[in-house]
Amino acid sequence: MTPAQRQRYARQIQLPEVGESGQERLAESSCLVVGTGGLGSPALHHLVASGVGRVGFVEFDTVDVTNLHRQTLFSTGDIGRPKAEAALERLRAVNPEVTVECHPKRLDASNAEALLAGYDVVVDGSDTFATRYVVNDAAVRTGTPDVFASVGPFSGQASVFAAEGGPCYRCLFPEPPPPGLIPNCADGGVLGVVPSLFGAIQASEALKLLLGIGEPLVGRLLMIDLLAVEVREIGVDRDPQCPVCGLGRLAEVVDAGEVSPGDLRDRLASGDVHLLDVREASERSADHIGGQHIPLGLLEARLFELHPLASDEIVVYCKAGGRSAQAARLLAEHGHRASSLRGGLDAFRRLP
Repeated sequence: MTPAQRQRYARQIQLPEVGESGQERLAESSCLVVGTGGLGSPALHHLVASGVGRVGFVEFDTVDVTNLHRQTLFSTGDIGRPKAEAALERLRAVNPEVTVECHPKRLDASNAEALLAGYDVVVDGSDTFATRYVVNDAAVRTGTPDVFASVGPFSGQASVFAAEGGPCYRCLFPEPPPPGLIPNCADGGVLGVVPSLFGAIQASEALKLLLGIGEPLVGRLLMIDLLAVEVREIGVDRDPQCPVCGLGRLAEVVDAGEVSPGDLRDRLASGDVHLLDVREASERSADHIGGQHIPLGLLEARLFELHPLASDEIVVYCKAGGRSAQAARLLAEHGHRASSLRGGLDAFRRLP
């Protein structure tokens, strides 16, 4: 190590569990972070600051003003910028010695294995169930430990899946819940410090795995309720009949995806989107942003009415995003390219 490196990482090197050899091991290691949101922002910052030699991230969205209370990589001046661009700039400024790699795309089943295969550990900072299952399945197939976390308004949970001998995410949750049943941050809200705490926990778990120290959360699910300041832990066993890491049969998971309000505004201006409103008629008459109108309860029976151009993606919207997520998944299951407007019409109307 150079004298400058010894000085930069001095407080970390003095830990007996790390030392110079551990710091050198970090410098030779790599980690991929999925998303730069509330979880990914603090995880990326700590991994880069700690000296992990190569840190990559996957991100396709743009910075929205509603992101700023929890997505700590971004500032007011970044509103409207691609998150990939803003995050890359910030992270390289945090630690110029680390190789920061940006993958400006949506992670899905077509590219997940190729992305994960190039890294030692993956930190899943996504906020959709479909992406979590894609990350998990690719982690199992590539032998990449998956550092997982998810958060609610005032609580969250974390674990390490797909590590050698341990369970995977599907051992705990074999199939995704019905669309819209569990709200994401856009629908249910979140106290800003909650994802920051769990993103830091994810970074800690990733560093432990890369250093080979401590007891990572393999086979354990950590749950923290910040309102009550309650910490619980439950054991998670590997399921012999797991559809991915066991002998069970894997059912296809359809990823319908999401579109941010800012992205939809840009795409409406360019005209390359087929917009679908799945609210009730009374809601439609009160306010709308155009597009075709088919209430969610009638959608399956009226699929024949949809005639998007071959190049168009169907973007579905409702009031807050729950019904549109269900509709987008239904459309995807019937072969359409479909996404849900994140946060719904409410979020779209809040655009500056």
